[in-house]
Amino acid sequence: MNPAAASPAPAAAAVVAQALRIAPLIDGHNDWAWVCREEHDYSVEGLEQGLATDTDIARLRAGQVGGQFWSVYVSDDHAGADAVQGTLEQIDWVYRLAARYPGEFVIARSAADVEAARADGRVASLLGAEGAHSLNDSPAVLRMFARLGVRYLTLTHVHNTSWADSGTDDPAHGGLTARGAEYIRELNRLGMLVDLSHVSPATAHAALDLTDSPVIFSHSCVSAVADHPRNVPDDLLGRLAANNGVIMLTFVPQFLTPEYSAWFDGARDTPAPAVTIAQVADHIEHARQVAGIRHIGLGGDFDGTDEFPSGLEGVDGYPALLAELAGRDWSAEDLAALAGGNILRVLRATDAAFAAAGGGIPLLVR
Repeated sequence: MNPAAASPAPAAAAVVAQALRIAPLIDGHNDWAWVCREEHDYSVEGLEQGLATDTDIARLRAGQVGGQFWSVYVSDDHAGADAVQGTLEQIDWVYRLAARYPGEFVIARSAADVEAARADGRVASLLGAEGAHSLNDSPAVLRMFARLGVRYLTLTHVHNTSWADSGTDDPAHGGLTARGAEYIRELNRLGMLVDLSHVSPATAHAALDLTDSPVIFSHSCVSAVADHPRNVPDDLLGRLAANNGVIMLTFVPQFLTPEYSAWFDGARDTPAPAVTIAQVADHIEHARQVAGIRHIGLGGDFDGTDEFPSGLEGVDGYPALLAELAGRDWSAEDLAALAGGNILRVLRATDAAFAAAGGGIPLLVR
């Protein structure tokens, strides 16, 4: 366990505790399923504690995580039916995780499910698909993902799809194609959240022009603090209030500081520049200033990159981050909005459509 994450100052700790009584901590993006594919042959055994991953059950408890969007992801060098199969295997892993540890996890599809999990003392396990390559350009696959409980779709990963531009690829479509617009409308109809992390600014603006539902950025930082193609510029942040959406700030070092980004993209023949919890808090505070307190959340991207800021090396680090913000005079109510209240509001706004389209259908886990 991370000692720095476990010992905030008493006054800050009291504010954090009050905040987490108001709302559960819900993280927007965690790649534990992918790591267990790559390193554990999709096993769900032995996940209690002491793992080399950023996530295990003991650290989720120490981090006071109440809800987690598990990323059901395969890299976008997987294509076609292979990408669909890989994503289904990821979904299956999350269901098997909940079945293997029923006292710790429960599958969640709605805000009400998250609240029920919290009352039971379990981690509400939501699903988010990262990258529309996982669809094999099939609306039928999208609809079946919804029936399996997938609550958001990230429109791209690191490369463009056939209908949307990524922020880390050469532009091919000028944002969204007409086919991409059809997918936005179908996501809205299904009650699935449009996730704009990874996409180009042009794609994000086009999606915001089209959507009739709140969007999210499931794991992004802000360009004004660190200029990186994965970060969100102020003109997009400024649109979240009218949309009622949420940016969930991430902890990936190369998105947090230009110094770390330059090191990461270079030879890496010197020690990595230090990145701190305070620098994560700087991104959060800028997003709050531009988007507003109702439009921010947390999306750590644990197990999605190799290093994290000091004090945030694993999922047990959330209380230390909240304590940093409490030390900057954040109230318990504002911390609660950041921790989970805002993303719960977005879920509630889309839950009825999700259930009506079949996303509320429970599955028997064997």
